[in-house]
Amino acid sequence: MTRPPIVLSIAGSDSGGAAGLQADLKTWTALGVYGMSAVTVVTAQNSVRVERAHFLPPDLVAAQIDAVLSDYGAAAIKTGFLGRVDLIEAVAERLAFWRERLSPRPFILVDPVLVNHRGEPMFPPEVAAAVRERLFPPADLVTPNRHEAALLAGRPLPVLEDGEELARFLASLGAARVLLKGLERGEEKVDALWDGGDLTLLGQPAIDTENLHGSGDTLSAAICAFAAKGLPLLDAIRQAQSYTHAAIGRGAGWRLGAGHGPLGHAQD
Repeated sequence: MTRPPIVLSIAGSDSGGAAGLQADLKTWTALGVYGMSAVTVVTAQNSVRVERAHFLPPDLVAAQIDAVLSDYGAAAIKTGFLGRVDLIEAVAERLAFWRERLSPRPFILVDPVLVNHRGEPMFPPEVAAAVRERLFPPADLVTPNRHEAALLAGRPLPVLEDGEELARFLASLGAARVLLKGLERGEEKVDALWDGGDLTLLGQPAIDTENLHGSGDTLSAAICAFAAKGLPLLDAIRQAQSYTHAAIGRGAGWRLGAGHGPLGHAQD
């Protein structure tokens, strides 16, 4: 049997099963890659709210990363919910270490989880600064949503129609490549890819549903899966968009809780 590509998520656990590590692992199972995890935060949450969050010690997070990468290796690594400067620094240090020791070098995606579902900052400003300063340099792709991008840049997001200004805005974040998620254009949802020079707009028809909890995690996890399979970045993003759009559609009519529901990750 062919060995599946191996991928690692360094992120928080969602007890409701919709986002975070749970969304990553469901996505990776559906897409045929082998998913591993390094847990950063354990949350008590559901479709309505986060009740509590317990941050794991940085040395334990680092030990999880070292344990799996020293044995399994990884073709792609994703970071998600970190939330504290000491955790960000520990993860950045281990990424820098393993990035140069794994062969071939793994694809690294940073999903800067900084705001809640209403677009409000969840952490003090030094957390966003640490994400930008410590995690962006080793990343092959950074995937903020529009609220996170504005927070990271310290200024409002330009309108989608002003492509040149949007490209300059994304360049100002200081990452090699940025995929800005969740812009709107009429009845479309648009992700904007800046690759260090060109800006590419990638649209999908919007689906009328409140069941979008974990959609950003799912998209970034799917990009990792397709990158781990060897697809060029733009192709990996297009395939990930298609998978995520279908997963939103499968869960659009569900009523699993009182708030924002999950996606349907399992493919028909």
